[in-house]
Amino acid sequence: MISNFLTVGQQVVVLFILIGVGLVCKKAKLISDKAIKSLTNLALYVATPCVIIVSFQNCKFTSDKLVNMFIMILSVALIHIGSIVVCTLIFRNKDEAKKVVLRVGSIFSNCGFMSLPLQKAILGNDGVFYGAIYVAAFNIFIWTYGLVTMSGDKKELSLKKLITNPGIVGVIIAILLWVFHIQLPTILYSPIDYLGALNTPIPMIIVGCQLANTSLKSMFTDKYSYLCIGVRLVAIPLVSLFLLYLFGVRGNMLVATVIATSAPSAATTTMFATKYDRDVPLSVSLVSATTLASIVTMPTIVAISQMFA
Repeated sequence: MISNFLTVGQQVVVLFILIGVGLVCKKAKLISDKAIKSLTNLALYVATPCVIIVSFQNCKFTSDKLVNMFIMILSVALIHIGSIVVCTLIFRNKDEAKKVVLRVGSIFSNCGFMSLPLQKAILGNDGVFYGAIYVAAFNIFIWTYGLVTMSGDKKELSLKKLITNPGIVGVIIAILLWVFHIQLPTILYSPIDYLGALNTPIPMIIVGCQLANTSLKSMFTDKYSYLCIGVRLVAIPLVSLFLLYLFGVRGNMLVATVIATSAPSAATTTMFATKYDRDVPLSVSLVSATTLASIVTMPTIVAISQMFA
C-alpha cells in the first residue's frame, strides 16, 4: 500500500507542476485566452485519439484478451451509465452552467494520466491493456454524453458528427488495428506516439491557465465541490468495486477498473467548459481539488480492491 501511495503521490506532483507551468504562463501573459481555446482543440481533436491508438498498439492480441475486452467494455459502460443516473439526480442546480460542470466533473475520471502509470506499476502489461480499454470506452461516453451535456446541443450527437468525431474515430481505428494484428510502421507510429504524449501536458497547462483567473479560496468554500469530491473519489469507485465483485469480476480486471474509477476529475471537464463557455472557474476548482485529494483516496481504494481481487 505504501508503494501505491508513492506512485499516486508522484503522479499528483507531476500534474501540479504542469498546472503550475500553465498558471505562470498565463500570469506572465505568454498564453492568451484565444490560445487557450486553440490548445483545447488540439488536445481534444488530435492528442486524445492518438493516445488511444498508441495504447492498443502496445498490447498483444489474444483470443482471451478479446473476450476480456468485451467484458471490460460492458463493465465500463455500466459504471458510466450508473454514474450518469446518480449524478443527474444529485446535481440539480438551477444554474445550468454550474450543473453541467458538476455532473461531468463527477462522472468522468482522469483515467489516462492518473490511472495508466498506477495500473502499469501494480499489474504490469495486463494493467496497461485494461487501462487502454477503459480509456477507449471512456472516450465514447465523454464524446457523446459529455459533449452533449456541456454543449447543451443535442445536434452534437448526430450520426454524422458521431462517426466523424475524433475521439470515437480514434477508438475505432485502435480496435481495428489491434484485432487484425496490424502494427503500424515506425514512420507512422512515432508521430502518433509524439502527438499522444501531448494528452497529458496540454490539458494540465490549460487547467493552470484557467486557475490563474480563479480564486483558490473557491476550491474549498463551495459545498458542491466537496460533494463532487465525495462522489468522484469515494462513492463511484467503491460502488463500482462492490458491483463488479458481485457480478464475478476478479483479478487484474477488477483492480484495473477500480484504479480508473478512483482517479480525480478529468481535465476534459475544463477543456469542454472552456470550449462551450460553461462555469470554467468551477471546473478548474474541481479538477484541482479532486487531484489533490486523490493522493489519499486513490491508493486507499486501490488497496481495498486488491483484497477482493
